[in-house]
Order: sequence, then C-alpha cells, then structure tokens
Amino acid sequence: MKSISEIAELTGISQRTLRYYDEIGLLTPTATTGAGYRLYDGEALERLQLILLFRELGFPLRDIRRLLDSPDLDRNRAMEQQIELLTLKKQHLENLIDLARGVLNTGIRHLNLKGFSAGQIDEYTARARALYDKTETYQEYHQRFLALNQAERDQVDRDMEALLASFGAHLGESPESPEVQALAERLQAFLDEHFYECTPAILRSLADMCDGGGSVTENLDALGGPGTARLIAEALRCYAAD
Repeated sequence: MKSISEIAELTGISQRTLRYYDEIGLLTPTATTGAGYRLYDGEALERLQLILLFRELGFPLRDIRRLLDSPDLDRNRAMEQQIELLTLKKQHLENLIDLARGVLNTGIRHLNLKGFSAGQIDEYTARARALYDKTETYQEYHQRFLALNQAERDQVDRDMEALLASFGAHLGESPESPEVQALAERLQAFLDEHFYECTPAILRSLADMCDGGGSVTENLDALGGPGTARLIAEALRCYAAD
C-alpha cells in the first residue's frame, strides 16, 4: 500500500488532484487509515496509469471513468499504447537535445527546425484515440461528417481551411475584437453544422489543440501565417468564456 503523498511523489500528480479523482469516483483509494489518510494498492496504481494514458490522449475525465469501468476495455493494449506514446515523446526529446547540441557547437545558422516537430506524436495520439473514442461527440461526428461522400467531405475540408485561414487577416489584432470574435462564432456554427454540437467545453479543447504545438499549430500557421494558431486559440477561449 502507498499513501497519497507517496503516489503524488511517484506520479507527479498533486494530492489535490488525487482527492478530486476520489470525489468523482474516478480513482477510489483501496483503504483509509484510522486518521482518514488514503491508501492505494497495486490495482489502484494500474488504474491511475490508465487514467494518465487517457489524459494524454485528450479524453475528458467523465469519459475516462466510463472507459475504465467498461468490461470491454483491453487493459494490456492500453498499456502497450502508453509505452508507444511515451517512446515517441522520448524520441522527440532526444531530437531536441541533439538539436540544442548542434546549435551550441555550430551556431544558430545551422538550426534544423524539423527537430521541433511533434507530428508523429500527434498522429499516433489520433490513431490511439480512434480505438477508444466512442463518446456521444464522436458518434455525432461519425453520423454527420463520415456519412458524406468523398466529394462532400472534400468541400467541407476546403471550407474549413478557408475559414481558419481567414483568421490570418487579423494577425496583430486583439482576439476580443468584434471581427475576430465574429470568426470564432462562425467557426462554432460551422462545427455545429458539419461535425457535432460544439459546446464551450469543446471550443476550449480545440483552443488547447490550436496552440499546443505539433502539426496542428504548424498547419494553422501555414494556412494564415505565423501566429494564426495562437490567435485562433485565444479567440476561442474568449468566445467560450461568454
């Protein structure tokens, strides 16, 4: 058995977060001491490991609880995926270390920006989520967008790219400006129409994806110019806060 403080030190998860997981029924302590301190056994640690995996894949906590409580969950496959994801992140960090050493030894003019790409991690995460993501939002996406024929999907993709690129015309402006907020409203309406009900929570998640680095950020900046991803992210957070 390990105490909550030992678990926090071992995993980097705060005691406050662990207590919250207990409150919502996501990770219940195996036992409590007479003084009320939480204790966790190996099975609880395994569950926490899976919680961390699904968090890395971007699942909301409510969906993580449902997945972990499902009898259909393949725990071995989930652990294998965490190993694969962590390996990719390790490789990414090693690339950055090699890049930093190269800058130190040869000078900034030899900087290779490919070392900063997190595209492999983004792609793997998307594939991993596809195995587990059976939420209502995913089902709605499946029924709407995936029900279209290829020509219709291509048109939706083009319209989406054009809408995202239009943020680039407002680089340097406040994300709270009426013009930028109007674009945020159009983006929410577009997602509502073609993909799924785009709630404020989903908008905030999309904002995190936009300026979270990796291929999403790179693609948005390629569409509208450097800084587009950050502007979209800040505009969505502002719009979702209303």
